Amino acid sequence: MKILAVGAHPDDIEIFMFGLLAAFQKRGDEIILCVATDGSAGKIKLNSDLEKIRQQESIEGLRKLGTPNFLHLQDGNLAGSKNGFQQVKDFIYKIEPDLIITHDPFDYHPDHRALSKYVTDAIGFKCPTIFCETLMGINFVPEIYVDITDFFLLKKEAILAHKSQNSEKFYNAIKLANRFRSAQCNAPEKNYAEVYRTSKTFPFTDLRNIIPNTPKIIKFYDNNSKGFL
Repeated sequence: MKILAVGAHPDDIEIFMFGLLAAFQKRGDEIILCVATDGSAGKIKLNSDLEKIRQQESIEGLRKLGTPNFLHLQDGNLAGSKNGFQQVKDFIYKIEPDLIITHDPFDYHPDHRALSKYVTDAIGFKCPTIFCETLMGINFVPEIYVDITDFFLLKKEAILAHKSQNSEKFYNAIKLANRFRSAQCNAPEKNYAEVYRTSKTFPFTDLRNIIPNTPKIIKFYDNNSKGFL
C-alpha cells in the first residue's frame, strides 16, 4: 500500500502519526510524508529564520520514515492561504495514495481543521482517509487503536528533534495520551497506543482490515491476566 501522511506543521506527523506510520513501514508499505505549512508562526523560541530551522528539524525528526515534502503554505492562516486547497489537491493527485492520514476536522488548531477539510474535499471517494487524535484527546472518540510500543522510542526521538518548539513538553503530553490509550486496551505498563477514527464515506466505511498492529484482547480482572487491570 501507498500511505500518505499530511500534517499541518513541521512536528505534527511526529507527534500524532509516527507510530502508525512506523508500523506501516515495518509491514512493507510505502510511506509518503507531507508538511503543509512553513512553520513560521511557531515562535516558541526567538529565531531569525524559523521556517528554515523548522524544516530542518522536520527532516531530522522524520528521517527514519522518509524525507518529507513541504508545501510552504502560510502557518497560522492555512484556511486563508492563497491556492492552499489547490496545492494540497495537486500533491495528493500526484501521489495517488491508497490511504491518507491527516488531522481531525474538529481539532483544536485552525490549521489542523483547515487541512482536514482540504484533504477530504480533495480526495472525495478516490481513497480512504483516517484522522489522528486531537491534542490530549479532547472531543475525540477513537475507532481504531494501534499498538506502537515497539516504535515508541523512535517516536520520542522524532518529537525531540524539534528543539525550537520546547519539544519536551509535547513529548510528555503525547506520552501520557499514548499510555492512556493503551491502558484503555488493558495493556500493561510501558505499552503505548495511538488512536484514529475514519472518514466514513462510501465505500470506505470499515478500514480495520488494512490497519497494522491493532492490539490483542487482554483479559480483565483475572488473576492470570498480564493486563493493566
